[in-house]
Amino acid sequence: MLNRRHIRIKVMQSIYAMHQHQSDQLDKEEKFLFQSIENTQDLYLLLLSALVEIKKKEELYIVLASKKHLATKEERQPSLKFVQNKVLAIIANSKALQQSLDERKIKNWQQNDDIILLLIESIKASKLYQNYMQKATSSFDEDRIFIAELYTEVIAPSEKLYDYLEDHKLTWLDDLPGINTLILKQIKQLKSEQDALIIPKVYKDDDDKEFVANLFRKTVLNEVELSKEYIDKTPNWDVERIAELDTIILKMAICELLKFPSIPTKVTINEYLEIAKEYSTPKSSIFINGILDNLVKEFEKDKRLTKSGRGLL
Repeated sequence: MLNRRHIRIKVMQSIYAMHQHQSDQLDKEEKFLFQSIENTQDLYLLLLSALVEIKKKEELYIVLASKKHLATKEERQPSLKFVQNKVLAIIANSKALQQSLDERKIKNWQQNDDIILLLIESIKASKLYQNYMQKATSSFDEDRIFIAELYTEVIAPSEKLYDYLEDHKLTWLDDLPGINTLILKQIKQLKSEQDALIIPKVYKDDDDKEFVANLFRKTVLNEVELSKEYIDKTPNWDVERIAELDTIILKMAICELLKFPSIPTKVTINEYLEIAKEYSTPKSSIFINGILDNLVKEFEKDKRLTKSGRGLL
């Protein structure tokens, strides 16, 4: 589920939080970091289950509306096209999804069905839904395209959903774009009614989980040493005025360059430049690129860069 860039971002955020709280409790902060990473799985499951709950609520509405004493013709003979959408059916019938929800005790929508009802209201008000419902039947491909577009244009941008997630767990907001992208990718990968929904693991493998702990601990425990590497490389910058996030990004990058021999130099530099572009000031990536470029030349000259492993082949 999480790739190496997401991991680096999580570590960066944890170190920044440590600085803000002036905390020196490494074990406690590391535990919070791992919990924050685990929480991304909860966010993924919660958003995916929202599609299931939308289907269930609409099915219930159709049944109740048909039993009204003064039911309209439309209520007595409703279109079942939306609730019978083939992609929604795959998600709703997924045993893997239900098992994961049960294991992690995720029942948010049963307790907060007002969010689901608001999403259904937005869905029905959308041109996307109205156009989809005009045809009596649809192919699997049409169903998949509709759900993908519905998620992109109606569900993911929902302010009510965003507010709920923010109130429930603040750390989820940084994870939201990546999780939305993952869900959309999974929807688009479904090719037929026989396909099964695969619930990804939090980490790709044990190496990634180990990378979290190593990057966090090696950066935090060596902050003073790492900062000495770049302090005299900033002649045109007042060290005291360098954005704190930039100093953390620099320390993490230098730590990777010197203490992670299996990660190619170019990968490290590119990853942290992209993180700087996304999370720091507009000039940060230029500043960080200049510092790292000079440091790499110096490290190579002094034979301090020792790189080896599969990633370099």
